Amino acid sequence: MKKILITGATGFIGKAVLQELLKQKFNVSAAVRKLSPALPDAVTQVEIGDLSALPENISILQNIDVVIHIAARAHIMHETQSNPLTEFRKVNTTATLNLARQAAEAGVKRFIFISSIKVNGEKTQPGNPFKAEITMPPSDAYGLSKFEAEHGLMSLAQNTGMEVVIIRPPLVYGPGVKANFLSMLKWVDKGVPLPLGAVYNQRSLVALDNLVNFICHCINHPKASNEVFLIADGDDVSTTQLLQKVAQALGKKAVLLPLPTGLMRFAASLIGKQSIASRLFDSLQVDSSKARDLLGWQPVINMDEQLKILARFYKNCRL
Repeated sequence: MKKILITGATGFIGKAVLQELLKQKFNVSAAVRKLSPALPDAVTQVEIGDLSALPENISILQNIDVVIHIAARAHIMHETQSNPLTEFRKVNTTATLNLARQAAEAGVKRFIFISSIKVNGEKTQPGNPFKAEITMPPSDAYGLSKFEAEHGLMSLAQNTGMEVVIIRPPLVYGPGVKANFLSMLKWVDKGVPLPLGAVYNQRSLVALDNLVNFICHCINHPKASNEVFLIADGDDVSTTQLLQKVAQALGKKAVLLPLPTGLMRFAASLIGKQSIASRLFDSLQVDSSKARDLLGWQPVINMDEQLKILARFYKNCRL
């Protein structure tokens, strides 16, 4: 059985990946900032401190077959750093490449990197979803740090022979989700009227269960080697439809007011919230057919089913 090292094991995605790896009987180690009582006893924890200050010649990579690198400096809504790109690069680019280089030197066979759809950009035009190929570097600091890491990893793969797999998910939702998706859950649960009843965009999302399944699918599949994959559920929805689905999962009625999106965009621009307006009103679709065609992968859960699981988790945490 392959020996797996995972980073980010205490995070939203990492915890779910860890549980699935244990379920599949992999021998799992977790590189953690500090030892955590929340991780299962079956997991070997290795304390490495701050990822951006990763020491040379870390012994945890010896005898590891596959590294699943999830840890990252996440995209931050209210950035406080004077130079965000520098901070993103420390963790998402430099630390990633340091870890990957040491992995290659230690004989690790495959390095799976969880990147981001922000490498492609912020929005798509109707009928023109993002594909793995990109035409220009992203302007977003977080996306650029991931983009640079991807290029470094592919170069490392060519020079060392270590196989690299890059996965770019869009918004991930499921039990334990935080940030804007959690806020949306709370608003719908409380019956807060939202002016989002006439939004006709199209957004791709990926259920946590689907992303975890695909990551594990890439551990052994020979055709995943040195490839980039965009992964999504395959059922794109508008912001209005998503809110309606969330309400249905919660057993609530969504209170959605059909305000014109143009008016709301204008109001958002007046208060400096254009980025929020973009996420609510712009389309962002991804073409995940490569994962299906090349690897024979299929989603294991649909959006309605994942939202029901999320709703139960949310209600249990509220009690």
